[in-house]
Formats: sequence, C-alpha cells, structure tokens
Amino acid sequence: MSTQQLQQIGWEAAQQAVKAAARRAAELGTLINVSVLDAGGNPVAFLRMNGAPLHSISICEDKAYTAVSFGLPTGAWTEVLRGHSEAVRQGLPLRPRFVMFGGGLPVHSNGVVIGAIGVSGGSEEQDEECARAGLTGAGLA
Repeated sequence: MSTQQLQQIGWEAAQQAVKAAARRAAELGTLINVSVLDAGGNPVAFLRMNGAPLHSISICEDKAYTAVSFGLPTGAWTEVLRGHSEAVRQGLPLRPRFVMFGGGLPVHSNGVVIGAIGVSGGSEEQDEECARAGLTGAGLA
C-alpha cells in the first residue's frame, strides 16, 4: 500500500496570517473576522476584531471553505460561472457554505492547495485586501 503525505498550512503561519489581516484592517479603518483552514477545510486559526460583525464570523469561514474546496479565490466565481450552463450558474451559489464574492483566497504550495484564508466584515474590496495582506504577512503569498 502506498501512502501520500498531505501538505498542510501550519498553525504558526495561520496565526501570522490572521494577525497580518487584522493589522491591515486596522490600517483601513474596518473591523473584520478572519479564518484560516487547512487543506481538508478544518479550522487552523481564527481572529475576531472587537466590534466586527457577528454574522461575518460564519461568512469568513465559508469564504475560506469555498476557496480551499475549489482552489480558487471566491471573487473569481462570477467570471468562472459565465462559462457554465444556466443550471450551474443558478444552482452552485445555492450550495451550503459556497461564497462567490471577494475575501476568500486559497493557499498554494508547489501547485497544491494547502489551505485558505477567509475575511469578512469590511467591504468586498477591503476583505480581499486584508486576505492578501494576511497571506503576505505569513509568507504564504
């Protein structure tokens, strides 16, 4: 029997990522929730800035879940779905935990998805910027 070691985002990098995302949010003057998941969609790190919207907790988790599930940024889905049938365009967004607006980014290493970050609480553009700052701050971009 052959086994394969699954590469994962480490907890240290995940902690650095959530902190870097929150620092960027503070610079932008917004309050966010940020979640980092491993390749299996399991939580590795989470941070909620004081006063960040409570509903955004599950949204940031779902953004990361969508990004790790498909290996695509959540903000790319509008364009990706244009090439699919009407049934797919209408049905996929109805799936539980599927998010198709910015703020969720996959983490790749050597062409393999090893995790994802999701940010929610600011505007779509702010969430995306904070997610990118998180990955950059953790050396994952």
